[in-house]
Amino acid sequence: MTLDGTNTWVLRAPGSSRSVVVDPGPSVESHLAAIGDAAGDVSAVLLTHHHADHSEAAREFAERHGCGVRALDPAYRLGSEGLGEGDVVVVDDLEVHVVATPGHTSDSLSFVVPADGAVLTGDTVLGRGTTVVAHPDGELGAYLSSLERLRALCGEQSITSVWPGHGPVITDALGAIDHYLAHRQERLDQVRDALRVLHARARSGERLDHEALPRAIVEIVYADVDPVLWGAAELSVRAQLSFLSSRG
Repeated sequence: MTLDGTNTWVLRAPGSSRSVVVDPGPSVESHLAAIGDAAGDVSAVLLTHHHADHSEAAREFAERHGCGVRALDPAYRLGSEGLGEGDVVVVDDLEVHVVATPGHTSDSLSFVVPADGAVLTGDTVLGRGTTVVAHPDGELGAYLSSLERLRALCGEQSITSVWPGHGPVITDALGAIDHYLAHRQERLDQVRDALRVLHARARSGERLDHEALPRAIVEIVYADVDPVLWGAAELSVRAQLSFLSSRG
C-alpha cells in the first residue's frame, strides 16, 4: 500500500539552516533520527493528510525539535497554527504555497514550491501506480476536481515535477496528471460496464445482493489486480458508485 514506504520531504532554502519537514511518517526511531540529521533546525512540520503512514510520528518528531505541526485537521496539529487553502509557509527564502486538494481524503493538501517548479502531492498523485479514493472520507467528485486544479497549476505556476508521498519523483507533472484523469474515466466506464453485467445476471434469475455489490464489481473490474489489494479497490469502487449515483 505504501510502495517503497512513505516519502518524508525536508525543504530548505539554499544557504539556510532552517527547514520545513513534510510528512514525518511512521514512528520508527531510525527513520526519525535520519530526518533529524537531514533537517537540522526544524521550523515547522506540515502534513499532507491524516493517514497514519504520513502523520503517526508528526507530534513526536515536532516535540523533539521544539516546533509545531500544521495540518488541515485540528486533531493532528501541535500548536495553534492550522494549515489550509491559500496559506504560504515562509522560512527564510523558502516559500511553500498550500493548495487544498481533497478527494483521497477530505483533509488532503498539496504544497507548491515555486522555486523548484514542484508540487508535493501526498497521496493525491503517487510516484507510480494510482491512488485510492478512501470512501467515505474520500470523495471522487472532489478528487477529480483536485486533479483538474493541479493540472491548471502546472500552467499557471510552471510546475514541472511532482514530489509524491510514495514512490519516485515524477518529472512530467502534466503528463502524470493527464494519465490520472484518463485512468479515472476508464475506471468509471469499467464500473458502469460491470453494473450492466451484474444487472443482466439479475434479470436472468441470479440474486443481486446490493450489500455485496461493491465486492462483486471489484472481482470484475480489478480481476487483474492482486487480491491482497481488493480491500483498497473496494473503497475506490464505493466512491465510484457514490459518484455515479450522485449524477443519476
